[in-house]
Amino acid sequence: MTDPRDVTGVWYGRWTATDRRIMPNSFIATLQESASLVSGTITEPDREQAGLLRAIVDGTRTGGQIEFTKTYDGSGRLAHSVEYSGTVNAPGTEIAGLWRLAGYSGRFSMTREQFDADALMDDASAKLDEPVTV
Repeated sequence: MTDPRDVTGVWYGRWTATDRRIMPNSFIATLQESASLVSGTITEPDREQAGLLRAIVDGTRTGGQIEFTKTYDGSGRLAHSVEYSGTVNAPGTEIAGLWRLAGYSGRFSMTREQFDADALMDDASAKLDEPVTV
């Protein structure tokens, strides 16, 4: 049986800072988990300049706990690392926790949709039975 908390997939997230001068931001993370090692990428809008910021993710997940480092790749204006630690909920649809970077910190959350294959098949079958009008 596979662990539903395996973080492999696409996640939609948001982070906020305790310092009100730092604007919140959203991001998309594409993660891969293998033997509790987590890797992937994060892309987020650059709130100060037009464009995108890209980062590499490297970390671990043990049970419901996840820790990873987000390192901006330098292709945008940033090239530093941010430490994240959080909790993956039991169904594996949400991660929430804290981030920190020398003198700064805040909260983050990430969500993903999970699809029930049986429900998708039932929905697809029902639509096949519906008449098509042209």
